Amino acid sequence: MALSACTLTDVGPINTHVAEARRPSFEYIPDPSDDGSMVVGLAISGGGTRAAAFGYGVLRGLDEVVVDHHPMRRTAVDDIRMISGTSGGAVPAAYFGYKGRGYVDLRERFLLQNAEKELHSRISPLNLIRVYNGGANDRSTFADWLDRNVFDGNTYSAFKRKDAPIVWINASDIYNGTPFDFTHDTFAALCSDLEQVRIADAVAASAAFPVVFKPLVVSTTATAAKCNYERPKWLTRALADPAASLRLKAYGRALDTYQNDPKVEYIKLLDGGLTDNIGVTGFSMARAAAKAAHSPLSAEEAVRMRTFVFIVADASIRTDGDWVKTKSGPKLPDMVSAISNAGIRSSVRDEFDALKLAVEIWRGQLIAWRCGLPGETVRRYRGSLAGWNCSDVDLVVEDVSFDDFPEPERAKLNDIATRLKLPADQVDLLIAAGRESIRMNPRLQQAFGEVQRRAGAGPLSASRE
Repeated sequence: MALSACTLTDVGPINTHVAEARRPSFEYIPDPSDDGSMVVGLAISGGGTRAAAFGYGVLRGLDEVVVDHHPMRRTAVDDIRMISGTSGGAVPAAYFGYKGRGYVDLRERFLLQNAEKELHSRISPLNLIRVYNGGANDRSTFADWLDRNVFDGNTYSAFKRKDAPIVWINASDIYNGTPFDFTHDTFAALCSDLEQVRIADAVAASAAFPVVFKPLVVSTTATAAKCNYERPKWLTRALADPAASLRLKAYGRALDTYQNDPKVEYIKLLDGGLTDNIGVTGFSMARAAAKAAHSPLSAEEAVRMRTFVFIVADASIRTDGDWVKTKSGPKLPDMVSAISNAGIRSSVRDEFDALKLAVEIWRGQLIAWRCGLPGETVRRYRGSLAGWNCSDVDLVVEDVSFDDFPEPERAKLNDIATRLKLPADQVDLLIAAGRESIRMNPRLQQAFGEVQRRAGAGPLSASRE
């Protein structure tokens, strides 16, 4: 009984209810302050600090791609208009959304720090009780550490800064078996205001690996007054359309659970990698909720854009071990690792293929919309009809991963553990790999080279420090 009393924990909930639901979601991604000819999206996978460091390296690699000098010096990082992250990848994604160009100090603020120092990790009777009760660590450990040391106590309202990209962080709703996206659509269904939610809580929910962490808790509306919530049109369409994707229907049913199921008072969130390890649900939901063929871009941006690049930074690792050389094995530890890696890598492949298909469908709809515009509308958005070609829009979807590297570099990357604390040499190895993955990808270099050619920016230059 004494030990049980010592395990009283802070599990939330991480949200509060409001009398009036904020209208669901954004209409369009905010237009950039440059010429808008390129739009970049970046998704950073799960994988602890390994994924965070690799994703940070990808950001640094994009910062080395100078795409224009007029009216200001611009790199590919300045063209990131949407960024998503899952689990460990949620840290750099959220930090970039929060700090913008100030993201470069993430190495010192997070990657080189010991985010495990306040975790309950030793084998002890007290920790075994914590595990039995849902997980060894609650909100008072990793979430509070992130809040103090990385996100400076900020809530989602900090993402509303000028020129900020859309940030998609996802966890997993383990009751409904669906991704839980931290979006205004989701929190409107909860009669809550997303902008009051701590960034650290969203990131911690996305990284809440089962058993190591207790689920983070979100309160539904079952015991709260309703808030004049109106179901989004996309949700009504998805639930009524027999041909709608199963993923979309499942997400819609989950939102209905938050509003209308009286027995569900709290939703429990765990690691986003359980349902979407590369964080593509945000883009899929944005397209599903689209009010126009050009969404999530504004009409003006969709006319000005000529190159769309979406990069998936995948830090998942291959299964390794000598047990494939013998008839017996693997033993339990290797078996658990192999099953986990197989599930993650399989889901990453499926999610990446789904993303490519979604972008390809969008390309056809976008071109049809552009080609149907009156000349006067095009002139108003572009300033001129000179050089206008409604079909001239290139949409590129590429993944960068450890598989891109030859041996022995790949083996060194593959051996790095999934933890929240890594040695400095491994952190720097991962950062260097992320940077190099951008330089060595021929399709990305071709796309960036075309943007540079149009802008007259010349060859690639070193990034700003």
